[in-house]
Amino acid sequence: MELVRASLLVAAFFAAAVATFSPSFVSGKAGSAKLALEIDIDGAIGPATARQVKEALATADERRAEIVILRLNTPGGLVTSMREIIADVLASPVPVVGFVAPSGAHAASAGTYILYATHIAAMAPGTNLGAATPVEIGAPMPGLPGPPDKGDQGSSDKGATPAPAQDAMTAKMTNDAVAFIRSLAELRGRNADWAEKAVRQAASLSASAALRAGVIDLVASDTTELLAKIDGRTVAVTGGASEHLATRGLTAETLQPDWLIRLLSVITDPNVAVILILVGVYGLIFEFTSPGMVAPGVVGTIALLLGLYALNLLPIDYAGLALMLLGLTFLIVEAFNPTVILGLGGLAAFLLGTAMLFKVEAPGFRLSPTVVSVAAMLVFGLVVVVGRALWRARRRQPRVGGEAMQGLPAKILDWRAGEGHVRANGERWQARGDETFAPGETVEVATVSGLTLMVRRRPDTAAAEGEPP
Repeated sequence: MELVRASLLVAAFFAAAVATFSPSFVSGKAGSAKLALEIDIDGAIGPATARQVKEALATADERRAEIVILRLNTPGGLVTSMREIIADVLASPVPVVGFVAPSGAHAASAGTYILYATHIAAMAPGTNLGAATPVEIGAPMPGLPGPPDKGDQGSSDKGATPAPAQDAMTAKMTNDAVAFIRSLAELRGRNADWAEKAVRQAASLSASAALRAGVIDLVASDTTELLAKIDGRTVAVTGGASEHLATRGLTAETLQPDWLIRLLSVITDPNVAVILILVGVYGLIFEFTSPGMVAPGVVGTIALLLGLYALNLLPIDYAGLALMLLGLTFLIVEAFNPTVILGLGGLAAFLLGTAMLFKVEAPGFRLSPTVVSVAAMLVFGLVVVVGRALWRARRRQPRVGGEAMQGLPAKILDWRAGEGHVRANGERWQARGDETFAPGETVEVATVSGLTLMVRRRPDTAAAEGEPP
């Protein structure tokens, strides 16, 4: 009987374990209501935004979300980050809805490309998109649709306004951008001619005009209306499979970026990155010149590493970075071996490197002239401080070595035949002199010859002995 009871308990335990760790429980699909996940892209598109979208789409896949709503309000951003986002959207097994919202928002430049890549494109009233002329277009990334063939490009030029004469590099970037956005438009069945116009002529459209032109699929005031309007639509997801959307009444949940993404969004601002590098270098200089303070060294090292990591994520010119680091190295050497020449050379190298550092000036990723000016003033200030310290040091009397002992008082310990021993600076020295001195008499050091002091009578004592009684 006891054996049967124990067997029943073990069986019940395993049954509970299987029920707990079954796929339906882990996925949350069978045991919970379907939901729509929202991702907010508010501001310039950069490395932090690309990471946020990638992690959010992975979360949506894990939680078996019905759709992902990509809420856009952006002036544009880095092309590399834009392409990463588009690659993730195209590879997402969960349908992605691009939604330019709230009213007053816009999806300019890179935001237009992302909106074209989404499975469903929507806008709120009072919003706009367009102005997609490229600043810099990089090489296509894996997973992105390639440019259309020559026949497609030839047919797309009908009705397009001829572009003004451009240099070869600008023409290459523009043509690559046109081919890219047309391929996205053809993939999603949207207006490819207007997309080309947005790239070549920086054209823009309001929400209602975009709907009439076939650029977007619908206009919705908020998320609830959006979910109601896309209910019942069929979209093609990864692998060419079709998915029927059932979105009416879905619970919408906004995915907030974690602390690491927030940190990346701050430090990948070029101005913040440059400031971090300056703080790091100055912190190390203070630590090396005043060993034992600890705090400047710790803060400086962390700031310098964060600044270099941020620059690694941004499209920078490594020649400019090398000049910046060379200039800062000259300044560090200047702090320990003042020459002024190294300081001025470091200042020039730092300013040239800063001017060459960033290859693009995308919206939200421009280096502020104010930051550059302040950084230059700080560097110049360091050169001035070191130069003044060097000037004062050269004018000051020596404090070490034989020259520093000239004129110091010394007390005669013993004296015979022009030589003896004296006490100077708390130490016993061998001494010589041309005069006769008595033990206990105070003299002064004239010169130092090896380890022997040449002493003489102090001027005040000699004057006193020469006065008449």
